[in-house]
Amino acid sequence: MTSTLYLCKMKVLHLDTNHPLIIEQFTEFGFDNHEDYTSNKEEVEAKIHEYDGVIIRSRFTLDKTFLDKAINLKFIGRLGAGLENIDTLHAKLKNIFLASAPEGNRNAVGEHTLGMLLSLFNKLNIADKEVRSGKWNREGNRGIELDDKTVGIIGYGNMGKAFAKKLRGFDVDVICYDILGGVGDENARQVGIMEFQQKVDVVSLHIPQTALTNGMVHSDFINAFHKPFWLLNTARGTAVITQDLVVALESGKILGAGLDVLEYEKKSFENLFKPTAGSGEGEKPSNNMPKAFQYLTQAENVLLTPHVAGWTEESKIKLAQTIVDKIKAKFC
Repeated sequence: MTSTLYLCKMKVLHLDTNHPLIIEQFTEFGFDNHEDYTSNKEEVEAKIHEYDGVIIRSRFTLDKTFLDKAINLKFIGRLGAGLENIDTLHAKLKNIFLASAPEGNRNAVGEHTLGMLLSLFNKLNIADKEVRSGKWNREGNRGIELDDKTVGIIGYGNMGKAFAKKLRGFDVDVICYDILGGVGDENARQVGIMEFQQKVDVVSLHIPQTALTNGMVHSDFINAFHKPFWLLNTARGTAVITQDLVVALESGKILGAGLDVLEYEKKSFENLFKPTAGSGEGEKPSNNMPKAFQYLTQAENVLLTPHVAGWTEESKIKLAQTIVDKIKAKFC
């Protein structure tokens, strides 16, 4: 009973729109839910001391300054796979419970990654455009098969494991590399980086954004692979140095790339570039795009999607439910 009375006094600020189930279930717990999807960071900081909990996606960074003003904060729920927009070290020092939801969209990421790979191998994006324009080019769109290839997964957590599971129906060798030991399972054999770079035909990134992973795919890293390979990135755009990727695409060291994330994304992940004054949300930014990005948009062996690998109707529900369940388990 004491725990329930405590819960009834919890005041929660929702900073991003999410599936309504999160507010509905929080209300059932006795939470007092407040929604603010428009105030800027400074305006939110001015009132954050009133709240026991915050629910956010990627609207802005919850840094040390923000957390120091959140003197009553007991939990932060982030509806996404990572916590890179939160100063996690400072939050832990303040005994703030952190809940992310990689379990909520891992299946969506696995399916999207497989879809990108099959599309690249079978030139589906190119063939579709050509047929729509009246061009019937069968030989030019001859594909390659996934069977007998070695697929290498870097980062074997929730997302990497989900992708490996999707590959079980194919006659492929799946290996994984991770800084943590003992993460391999029946779907992927864990190997060292030298064996990884020697054997793979496909590299799929499923890593969090950290100091170690930022810029990890650079020219030296790419050139250490023994064979030309295909690159998939459904993790974080900062992991790949785009200019080095372009050089590798031009030389044939990288045969093609499926990119759901880009180095040039804003930290909020909601826009590719920061819009200039006068441009509305969703409008094409008026600032000049980097030449490397222009290359990607024109390359036929590159497939681009707008950070939607984990963005399905089902994952929207799963993400919200995962956060609710974690907060309930912690405080109920």
